[in-house]
Amino acid sequence: MTPEEGIAVLQSPDNQLLDVLSAAYKIRHRYFGNTVQLYFLINAKSGLCPEDCSYCSQSKVSQAPIPKYNILQRDQLMEGARLARERNARTYCIVISARSPNEREMQAVEELVPEIKSRFGLHVCASLGLLSKPLADRLKACGVDRINHNLNTSAEHYPSICSTHSYQDRIETLRAVRSAGMELCSGGIIGMGERDEDIVQMAIELREIGVESIPLNFLNAIEGTPLESYRQLNPRHCLRALAVFRFANPDREIRIAGGRELHLGCLQPLGLYAANSIFVGDYLTTQGQIPEADYRMIEEMGFAVTSGRPTESANG
Repeated sequence: MTPEEGIAVLQSPDNQLLDVLSAAYKIRHRYFGNTVQLYFLINAKSGLCPEDCSYCSQSKVSQAPIPKYNILQRDQLMEGARLARERNARTYCIVISARSPNEREMQAVEELVPEIKSRFGLHVCASLGLLSKPLADRLKACGVDRINHNLNTSAEHYPSICSTHSYQDRIETLRAVRSAGMELCSGGIIGMGERDEDIVQMAIELREIGVESIPLNFLNAIEGTPLESYRQLNPRHCLRALAVFRFANPDREIRIAGGRELHLGCLQPLGLYAANSIFVGDYLTTQGQIPEADYRMIEEMGFAVTSGRPTESANG
């Protein structure tokens, strides 16, 4: 996909939407068949973050009334892993709100990950903030399979949503993770006042980096955050964005992430024509739909939950 083609998709008229999704589905089916990969996320440390990301209810500039706590106890994190397995998730995502993990948080992850993998057979993804190469090496050594660190938007738009760290800081974290030998999970958020060009630029940047998994969020404008008044999305635009990411990253896992219930609404099932993965359960500080609704949606679309590793395609 070229930048010009990406813009054309995002700006295509509604009467071409089904054609766009049909094209995206042909690519999705080639690499993933009709399989859907499930992820389960746990907010292992909530709030208390020194960063000023405008979209985030956990940032230092947020006034949102959310729970605030330091990293959860071992039993709570293990219970999350058990629930992930019960809900047929293949990947357990451990997320903390922080600029970077402190030593206590690193040790907690290092101690828990081997037991989680041994007891529940889960693929583990950690989202711990900015990482240096030594920290990434430690996470690789304890068995973390994948690190999530989202670009969130384009390099040009990034200063509009955060000032306490840079887009380049995020790129350097992804490089450290890759150098340590772990898989990359990186995506973004649609609906933060970006231009169509920013969406396309992000999709192509992720292709050039070669990330294995791309979560695409749709801004849930939480009251008390700087972006609380942003209400620019409609479900058709969200579906076009998913298609753009599929066209740009044909054989990569694309996950419909936060905000799908709110912004896709009754068109949620159509998102699976472009994406091959979803979260099952709640997000960080917002609720998702009940798991039974996700299972029903997947089944009614003629798709099936896969238990294979996220990088395995339907064609092996």
